[in-house]
Amino acid sequence: MRIADLRQRLRALGALPKHEHRVLRLWSQALPQTAGKRAIEHFLPATLRAGLPAVEAELAGLARLESRHPGEDGSERLLVRLGDGQLVESVLLPRDGLCVSSQVGCAVGCTFCMTGTTGLIRQLGSAEIVAQVVLARTLRPVKKVVFMGMGEPAHNLDNVMEAIELLGTAGNIGHKNLVFSTVGDPRVFDTLPRGAVKPALALSLHTTRAERREQLLPRAPRMSPEELVEAGEVYARATDYPIQYQWTLLDGINDSEEELDGIVRLLSGKFAILNMIPYNTVEGMPYQRPSWEKAAAIARRLHQRGILTKLRQSAGQDVDGGCGQLRARAEKPARRVVPIQPA
Repeated sequence: MRIADLRQRLRALGALPKHEHRVLRLWSQALPQTAGKRAIEHFLPATLRAGLPAVEAELAGLARLESRHPGEDGSERLLVRLGDGQLVESVLLPRDGLCVSSQVGCAVGCTFCMTGTTGLIRQLGSAEIVAQVVLARTLRPVKKVVFMGMGEPAHNLDNVMEAIELLGTAGNIGHKNLVFSTVGDPRVFDTLPRGAVKPALALSLHTTRAERREQLLPRAPRMSPEELVEAGEVYARATDYPIQYQWTLLDGINDSEEELDGIVRLLSGKFAILNMIPYNTVEGMPYQRPSWEKAAAIARRLHQRGILTKLRQSAGQDVDGGCGQLRARAEKPARRVVPIQPA
């Protein structure tokens, strides 16, 4: 379901824009439709009140909690069942954050990601994306939403932008606290600046070498690291939000002196933050997680060389909950993971 479809249904029930906004505001904030200063019978037209229970039941069915997997770091991975039975993952993050999925599966095929092994199964509608936030808000407060879960948001751009607009208005989430994460797609740099809500941008870099990036992200658009950073810098200056460059740290793959020199070359003087995330180990994949001490030493050296670097723990490491792992276990033995050798 798309939010546009939901709006159309509300209008068919007699909703005016103010009524529509109230329904969407209460839903997106996980509040009952009876909440608010004005009594529902004094504000909503009778036809809308009569049809609202059916609408609420349909919305509740968009995303249901299948299982919860709390981590020692305060995060909690959620396995979410959609209305058609498909499974996606959301992650409750420390400090009131939430990571949501935008697709079932993913077409990019990053060789270090479990989600990419399934390929793209289907897109999520914008209402299904927001429904993950609603579900999470029944469990704990959500003040930040990052689009870094299953899927590539740029491949579902219309639905993701529609969800971002609702969350940044009726959903009461600050625009800088909505983070659009992408491997890099030229359409993103054209579409995001024109949105009513302009989210912060996270770009998956992972390496400074174009040929290695093509191997790690085999079906990502062919933007070189230099082109990606150049486009990111334009967006950062236009929105006054720093770009968050994502770097999954793979032991012995992208942690060399050459790579560190490349990071300094690319990001020096840029309005940027480098998020360095040690790889979340996935059984059957040919990558290793570096020790925390090694990762910390790399981040410290980059910081000393003028690159604002944040070393982040991958949520769910202690519950084997890297992106796509919970879904893969739930789907066993339907799919077999085939490891892809690194460059």
